[in-house]
Amino acid sequence: MNSHKLQRTWAGFWQIADPKIWIASTIPMAVGAAIAYTYLGSFRWNWFLVGVAAIYLLEIGKNAINEYIDYNSGVDRFVSADKRTPFSGGKKTIIDGKLTLQENLTIGTVTILTGSMLGLYIVVAREFSVLWIGLAGVFFALFYSLPPFKFSYRGMGELVVGFTFGPLITMGTFLVQTHTISIEVILASIPLGFMIANVLWINQYPDYEADLKGGKMNGVVRLGKKKGVAVFALLFALAYLFLMILAVLSKNPLWLLSLLSLPLAIRAVKVARLQFNNISELIEANAKTIQIYQITGITMIIAALLPVLLR
Repeated sequence: MNSHKLQRTWAGFWQIADPKIWIASTIPMAVGAAIAYTYLGSFRWNWFLVGVAAIYLLEIGKNAINEYIDYNSGVDRFVSADKRTPFSGGKKTIIDGKLTLQENLTIGTVTILTGSMLGLYIVVAREFSVLWIGLAGVFFALFYSLPPFKFSYRGMGELVVGFTFGPLITMGTFLVQTHTISIEVILASIPLGFMIANVLWINQYPDYEADLKGGKMNGVVRLGKKKGVAVFALLFALAYLFLMILAVLSKNPLWLLSLLSLPLAIRAVKVARLQFNNISELIEANAKTIQIYQITGITMIIAALLPVLLR
C-alpha cells in the first residue's frame, strides 16, 4: 500500500469511526460506572477500559456496515447538496472518496470481530452473565442495517438505538463492575435510551427525501415530518418522566438535576414544529438535542456520585 493510499484509508477510518459521536456510548458507560461506584464504594478501572474499547469497536463496526448498506441502497447518494448538514447523510466516507465499499466492509468486519473478542474476554475472566447483553449488542450492531433484519430500514432503528445505548450499555457496565443488576441502574438507563433515540429521530429530518427514495422506512419517513414532531416531543417527555420516577424511587432528588435541560428541550420541540421543512433552521433543534443528551448524562453522573462523595 503506497503512502497516499495509506493516508486516505487512515483518514477514512477516523471519519467512519467519528470519535465526536462516541459521546453516545460514553455517557451510558459513565452513568453505569458512577452508579456502580456508589453501589460498591470502589471501581475497577481495568474492566471499565476493556469494556470501553469493546463498545467503541462495535460502534465503529456498526457505522462502517451502515455506510456500506446506505451507499448501496442509494440513501447516501440521494441526499441533495441543500440537505447536507453535519447531522445528515451518514459518515460520507464513500461520497468523499475516503474509503471504498470494500474498505468499509472490511473495517466493519474487523472491528466487530475485535470488539466481540474483547467482550468474550470480559465474559470469561470477569462476569459470565454479561454474555447475553454482549450478544444482544453484537446482534444489533450487525443487523442494524444488514439483512435479513435491516432494523434501520424497517422503522425499528430508533428502538434498537434507544435500547442499545440506554439499557444495554448502562446495565452492562454496571454488571461488569458489581456482578449484579439494581433497580436504580435499570431506571437510570431508560431516560438515556429515550434521549439518544431522540437524537437519531431529529437527525432523520434532513435525510427524509433521500431515505424515502432509497427505501429506508425509518420512523420519520413512515409518520411524515409533521407527525414526527409529536414523537420528538413525546420522547423528551418520557425521558423526563422516568428521571422523576428515578428520583422518587431511589430517594435521591439529585436525579432531578437533569431537568436543567428542560428549557432546551422545549426550544428544540418548538423549532422542530415550526421548521421541520426548513433544514437550515432545523439545525438548531438537531444541535440542541445533542446538547440535551450531554447535559442529561453529565447531571446523571453527578447525581449518582455526589451522595457517596459527600459522605
